[in-house]
Amino acid sequence: MAEYFAHESSYVDPGAVVGDGTKIWHFCHVMPGAEIGERCSLGQNVVVMPGTRIGNNVKIQNNVSIYEGVVLEDDVFCGPSCVFTNVINPRSHVPRKHEYRRTHVRRGATIGANATIVCGVTLGEYAFIGAGAVVTSDVPGFALMVGVPARRVGWMCQCGERLHLSAGASTCVACGAAYRESSGMLARV
Repeated sequence: MAEYFAHESSYVDPGAVVGDGTKIWHFCHVMPGAEIGERCSLGQNVVVMPGTRIGNNVKIQNNVSIYEGVVLEDDVFCGPSCVFTNVINPRSHVPRKHEYRRTHVRRGATIGANATIVCGVTLGEYAFIGAGAVVTSDVPGFALMVGVPARRVGWMCQCGERLHLSAGASTCVACGAAYRESSGMLARV
């Protein structure tokens, strides 16, 4: 049986899977069928719905709902009050559960406070979504995205520092990692 911490005000329903070392703070609800990895942190008022998968070492800040169809890989950071959706055109009076779209957040991605991730997109590894951005389409790995709708304004290193490219290449001033841009994508070399 996994060893994790859940604050007394939180609910972890039978059928939820929670990994070792995970901390679930005040007023959270982890529903049956949710899968949470090891060493995660769920801040106050986080809801994790059935049919979601959260990797290891994921940090989910206060007031975030992880809806059915959302997958967060290892090392993802979800800022306070960021928003995921799972239906493109919701109506209260029209059942659309059969229309849920998958949202995939790849390893190491960061989603800033109050950003909205519209369902059906993939955020590439180590992508960085700025606070308040609204993501409506797939995001390449290492991309720095801002605005409404979100647009790429640069690239970010795996360590979280902004990269400055020259002749399609960059070396991070903080950690020394080298990158090369080709056809609108960035790759570590």
